[in-house]
Amino acid sequence: MNALLVPRVLALGGAILVAGPLRAQQPRDSIRLREIVVTATRLPTPADAVANGVTVIHGATLRAQGMTHVLEALRTVPGFAVAQTGSFGGLTSGFLRGGESDYVRVLVDGVPINQPGGLMDLANLSTDNVDRIEIVRGPTSVLYGSDAVTGVIQIFTRRGTGAARGSVSARSGTYGTTALDASVFGGSEALGFSFGASSFASDGAYAFNNAYRNATASGLLRARPDRRTDAQLTVRYNDSRFEIPTDFAGQVTDSNQFSAGEGTTVGLEVGRLVSSRVEMRVLLTSHETNSRYENGPDSPAETDRFTSRTWLSRRAADVRGNVHVGAGRVLTVGAVVEAERGRGRSLFESSFGDFPDSSRNERTNRAAYAQVLWGWGDRLALTSGVRVEDNEAFGTFTTYRAGLSYRVSGTTRLRAAMGRAFKEPTFYENFATGFDRGNAGLEPERTSSWEAGAEQSLAGGRAQVAVTAFTQRFRDLIDYVSPAPGAQEPNFFNVAAANAAGVELEGRAFPAAGLGLGLTYAYLHTEVTDSGFGGFGSFAKGERLLRRPTHSGSVSADYRLARSAVGARLIHVGARNDVYATQLPDYTRVDASAQLDLVTPNGTRPGVTILLRVENLFDAAYQEVRRYPARRRTILAGVRVGAGG
Repeated sequence: MNALLVPRVLALGGAILVAGPLRAQQPRDSIRLREIVVTATRLPTPADAVANGVTVIHGATLRAQGMTHVLEALRTVPGFAVAQTGSFGGLTSGFLRGGESDYVRVLVDGVPINQPGGLMDLANLSTDNVDRIEIVRGPTSVLYGSDAVTGVIQIFTRRGTGAARGSVSARSGTYGTTALDASVFGGSEALGFSFGASSFASDGAYAFNNAYRNATASGLLRARPDRRTDAQLTVRYNDSRFEIPTDFAGQVTDSNQFSAGEGTTVGLEVGRLVSSRVEMRVLLTSHETNSRYENGPDSPAETDRFTSRTWLSRRAADVRGNVHVGAGRVLTVGAVVEAERGRGRSLFESSFGDFPDSSRNERTNRAAYAQVLWGWGDRLALTSGVRVEDNEAFGTFTTYRAGLSYRVSGTTRLRAAMGRAFKEPTFYENFATGFDRGNAGLEPERTSSWEAGAEQSLAGGRAQVAVTAFTQRFRDLIDYVSPAPGAQEPNFFNVAAANAAGVELEGRAFPAAGLGLGLTYAYLHTEVTDSGFGGFGSFAKGERLLRRPTHSGSVSADYRLARSAVGARLIHVGARNDVYATQLPDYTRVDASAQLDLVTPNGTRPGVTILLRVENLFDAAYQEVRRYPARRRTILAGVRVGAGG
C-alpha cells in the first residue's frame, strides 16, 4: 500500500467502509435476518445453509453508493479481480479464484449473457433497475452448464411491490461525464412491474477519440393468477459505443477507431404447483448481440481500412421439477436444450487489395441434471448434484458437485464443497478462418476443485467473520500458437494446465444503529503447470497466471440515517503478472459517496436527494492492464427526484 495514503485513510475515520460484498447490506437488522439466495441451488435457500461462498450486493446499496456499472460493485468481492483497459467502456475482464476471464457465467434473471464459450465484457453492464446481485464462488456447472467454472454472477431485476412510485436522477462530472436514470415500479402479490432506463456518456480519460456512451432499458412483469401458478417476464436492452484511441500496444495513436454493439435479453419463467409436493418450472431464455468494429484511415495518405460485424445468439429451454420430500428436502430433476448461433463478416481494404471474410456457425447443447438438497433442521444441510452434457462440438461431458453445511452452534458454522466443471470452446477457437484457423476437435477446458470454510457470529449477532480456503486444478486449457504448426493446421490446442489455491476472508460489523463496517481479503497463488507450447502462448510454466493478484482486499464503512447515507471504501490490489513477462505494481484506491436527503417524499410531494460519488479520491496512478492507464480522480454529482431509491 502506498505509505502516503495511510494518514489520509486514517483521517477518513479509521475503518473506512461500505457494505460492499457483504451478504447483508442493511445497517441495523441485516445480520439477524436470514439472507435468502437463489443462484446457488436455483431454489430459495438460506445463505447460511449454502456450502459454497456466496456474496449478495443489494440494489439499495448500489444506489446509495452512486455506482453506475456492475464492474465497480464487483471490485470488493473476495477473490474477484477486475481488469479494465483504461477509461469508461474499455474492455473489462473478471477473474474469479484464479480462473480464466471466461470462467464465470453471468446471468440476468436466469438468462445467460456470456458469448458462446464464456467470453464476457463487463464494461457495459449497468446497475439501473437492479434488485440485487448474487455471486456464487466455486464450480456450478451442474446447474448452469458451460462457463460456470469458478462461479456465477446473477443480476436480479427489481420485482416491484407496493404502491406505484418512481424516480428520475441526473448527474454530471469529470471527463465530461453525464449519467441519467429513470425508474418506476410497484404492484401487489398478484401483479407487479418495474421499468427502468439509463444513459451514460463520457468524453473519456484519454486525449482524443475516447468517447463512450451506454444506454440501457429494462423491464419486469410478474403475475400470480392463483396460489399454484406464477410467471415472470424480463427484458433488458443495451446499446453502446466506445471510441478506441489506442493501438495494439496501448499507445494513443488512432483518431477514428471504434466499437459499437447492442444486445437484447429476454427471459420467461413459469411455475406451477402440480401437487402439494411437486412443482414444475419452465424457463425460456434468449440473448442476442449485434456488434461492430471499424478502423478507417487516419489520414488521406493512409488506405488501410478494417470493418467487421458479428451476430451472436443463445436461446434455451430449461424444464425442471422440484419434488419436496420433507422440510428442507428437495429433489430437482431437469433438462435443457440450448442453441448457439453466430455469424460474422469482415473486410480488410488495403493498397494490396481487398480481403473479405465471413463465417456462419452453430452448435446445440443438450443436458440432463439432478440435484438433491437434504436438510436436518437448522443444523445440517447436504447438497449433491450431477449433470450430463451432450455438446454438438465435443460430445458428452459429466460434471458433479457435493457440499455440506453444519452448524456447530448458534454462532458457528462449518461448510465444505467439491465439484467438477467445464467450459466449451469459443466460436472463434472452434471455427475461425482467415488469419487464424479454428480447431473443430477441441475438448472442453475442465476444472476440479474443493473448498472449506468457517463462519463465526460475534457480539450477539452484530458482527461476523468468515474464512474460506480453496484449491482448483485447471486442465486442457486452450492456448493459441502463431504461426500454426503447419499450413493446414489450426492455431488452437488443448495443451496447457494450471493450479490455483487461496484463502478468502470476510468480516462485517454493525456497532451502532446505521453504521456498518466491512473487511475483505483474498490470498491467491496460481501456477502454470504445463505451458503447452513452451511458453510462447499465454502460459509460461512455473509462472503466475496473468492479471491475478496474489493479495487483494478492501476496507469499507457506511453510515445511514433515514434516506441519507455517506460511505467510503478502500480497495487494494497487489502486484500481478501481465503480458510480455511484465509485472504491474500494486495500487490502492479510495472511493467515497454521499446521498443526502433534502426533501423527504410525503404523499404527492416527491423527495429530493443530492447525489455524490468520487472514485479514486486521492488520484492514484495505476494500470489494470499493461499500458492502459486507469482513470484518475473521477467525480459525479447530481440530484434525484422522486420516491424511488
